[in-house]
Amino acid sequence: MKKLEIVIRPENLEELEALLEEEKANGMMITNILGYGNQKGYRQLYRGAEVVAKMLPKVKVETVVREEKAPVIIDTIVRRLSSGSYGDGKIFVYDVEDAVRIRTGERGDDAL
Repeated sequence: MKKLEIVIRPENLEELEALLEEEKANGMMITNILGYGNQKGYRQLYRGAEVVAKMLPKVKVETVVREEKAPVIIDTIVRRLSSGSYGDGKIFVYDVEDAVRIRTGERGDDAL
């Protein structure tokens, strides 16, 4: 199993949710976060003074999928959510050793 931690722009959340449903991901956890990467925030004038905002709003979506589904989901996300500019986001991929469904005690892929 693989855990995908997907950090994206908030405006791409609905498309990502639809994409994960199309690919039959079993569930997801969504967190609003602040951060920056290569984009390094932005500068703007506010009442005549320059304001630097380093921390930008992002959304983190976490899901655990079967190992064979992960590359397909990753490729689809990159193809459909990429605008080609800084700030599109990142996908972190982790190995998941085990999963346990608390209600039934099922383990591994059956717990997804």
